[in-house]
Amino acid sequence: MTTIGVEEEYLLLDPVTGLPVPHADKVRAAAGVGRLVADQEVQYELLQAQVEVATPVCDTLEEVGGHLLRLRHAVGVAAEEHGCRIAACGTPPVRHGRPVAVTDQARYRAMVTQAPQLVAEQLVNGTHVHVAVPDREAGVQVLNRIRPWLPTLTAMAANSPLWDGHDTGFASWRTVIFSRWPVSGMPPAFRDAADYDRRAQRLVEAGLISDTGQLYWQARLSSRYPTVEVRCLDVQLHADEAVMLAAITRGLVETALAETAAGAPVPDCAPEMLQAAMWHAARHGLDDTLVDPGGTPHRAGDMLYEFLRYVAPALDASGDTRQVTSLIHRLLQDGTGADRQRAALARGGLPAVTDLISGQGTMP
Repeated sequence: MTTIGVEEEYLLLDPVTGLPVPHADKVRAAAGVGRLVADQEVQYELLQAQVEVATPVCDTLEEVGGHLLRLRHAVGVAAEEHGCRIAACGTPPVRHGRPVAVTDQARYRAMVTQAPQLVAEQLVNGTHVHVAVPDREAGVQVLNRIRPWLPTLTAMAANSPLWDGHDTGFASWRTVIFSRWPVSGMPPAFRDAADYDRRAQRLVEAGLISDTGQLYWQARLSSRYPTVEVRCLDVQLHADEAVMLAAITRGLVETALAETAAGAPVPDCAPEMLQAAMWHAARHGLDDTLVDPGGTPHRAGDMLYEFLRYVAPALDASGDTRQVTSLIHRLLQDGTGADRQRAALARGGLPAVTDLISGQGTMP
């Protein structure tokens, strides 16, 4: 069974106004005191109104879910001690008129110089899933094969419809915000690991990015771990939804590894089709069509069942089929996080949204 790890980013919000508050240093320190949170499990983010957590390497979905619940609880209690709440949403429903303070690290200060307005609007939170691969060569083959499925994952994970107090019309506005960085969006196809490394290094040498951490593709090779890192997911309202997406992502990577071993052809996907499919998924979530790897549109529900069928052998091998199938059925019934945020907004305005994304509200 392939190992996985999950990272989640949260906002820190004022419980009354719903505005982001710059308490990350205090919350991070408090979360590490007597709460069974190890070093590096709660990490800095770009802006001081955000914190990130990272699970240890996990073998099973039960481990992933247990760690995420533990980390959410620890950071949530620490936030309450400092008068704020953690919020699991891809974008803040409302923002300050002035930028949130940047975390005082050299890399982040350099980003402000590089792109001040982008940094000011980088209040976006994702779920990143790391799936182990045998080596970088295998990782590149995985990237080439999973690209057509990234829009479907994005639609399933959509949880960022609101920005500056209004509905953007997008299910994942976070996806749009992130797409403005120089190297972002769909990863290109690569010949091999040497091609990947050479092209990344040329971007650094040209001064277009400061380091390979600024390869903001929706999926990439991790620079720290022997993993493929899938980054297209908004952070999820509930931990079990993140577990579902982690399982599907692992199944997708394992399927790509099996296809590579079998010598199956790599899908031939036009870059403009992939880019447009990602935009469409961010725009509509599961409320419209999704495009299959051949470029054919399908109803979103049909596409999810096709996705589940595609990764079924991998899910069966890891014993995850029953749990994932149940959670996908619930997703189709209850809607994405974006759907539920919109329902809360219609029901009770922005206060109801704040309650929902900070775990204080109930499922509609």
